[in-house]
Amino acid sequence: MKQPQIAKNLKNARGKLGWSLSKAAKQTGVSKAMLGQIERSESSPTIATLWKIAKGLHLPLSVLIDDSHAPVEYSRTAPERPMHFENSIGFKILFPYDGEFGTEMYHMSLKPNESHISIPHDAGVVEDIVVIKGEIELFLNGVWTKYKMGDAVRFKANVEHGYRNITENIAEFHNIIHYKN
Repeated sequence: MKQPQIAKNLKNARGKLGWSLSKAAKQTGVSKAMLGQIERSESSPTIATLWKIAKGLHLPLSVLIDDSHAPVEYSRTAPERPMHFENSIGFKILFPYDGEFGTEMYHMSLKPNESHISIPHDAGVVEDIVVIKGEIELFLNGVWTKYKMGDAVRFKANVEHGYRNITENIAEFHNIIHYKN
């Protein structure tokens, strides 16, 4: 993972808010020590930690991990391999957060028998999931429901939700996150 980019983006985001490390820690639920280590590229955060930071700063995840800003006409060659954080779902940023549209888009992958539980996003955040390979199960409203290739789901993401692959094959899906502008 691009630690220097995450460090730079976190420091910039916190600076724009005018927040001390103490205030950022209080808002995100991530310790002051851990935030400082991330900003100095001394620690490799998990995706769960990055989501907590993004939520606490009221920012899309891609603002913390990506180095580009997508204009209206935008194309990108996806990396060959998905990014992985420790013990985490694989993903590629297809479109980083775009303030004009209020969206970001990911290509997600789950290894066989892998799962990921996501903390609730801010009120008004909606996710679209489109299964493009294999089968996944989504945890919504306290229930796991199976979706196969070609299925699409839209849900309010301000509640705990999750993704899992209970098959023996890799599963892939697109995840489009819509932020309330």
